[in-house]
Amino acid sequence: MFDIGFSELLLVMIIGLVVLGPERLPIAVKTVVGWIRALRSLAANVQNELAQELKLQELQESLKKMEEKADMQSLSPELKASMEELREAAESLKNTYQLRPDEVKELEEDETHFHSSVSPPTVKLPLSEPLDSEQSEPTLKP
Repeated sequence: MFDIGFSELLLVMIIGLVVLGPERLPIAVKTVVGWIRALRSLAANVQNELAQELKLQELQESLKKMEEKADMQSLSPELKASMEELREAAESLKNTYQLRPDEVKELEEDETHFHSSVSPPTVKLPLSEPLDSEQSEPTLKP
């Protein structure tokens, strides 16, 4: 891992023996080894958890894609049939309320004939008093 050879390890042990002394050196080595083991296990746990999360996320994405495809394939014939029924109903309604050109001409002729034959009504209002030359507006009877 650190690419340390035997001679380099021996040199570090001799320097540690001189600095720490024979009494504290075994305790320091045990502490350092414990830290290294803890770091290695922590790194391995993190790596395993990340790998599991990535696999889980990939599985969830592929599951969603498959569900969408399955839903679209199973609903597709039903949707096509429904859409065709709606188109037919809309066409029949459109044909029912759509006038042919000959009907439009006939209606226009009827309308012009009706308007020419009907004259506006004339309203005669009874007057309460005869009109005087001084009075300019007629009054209505109650």
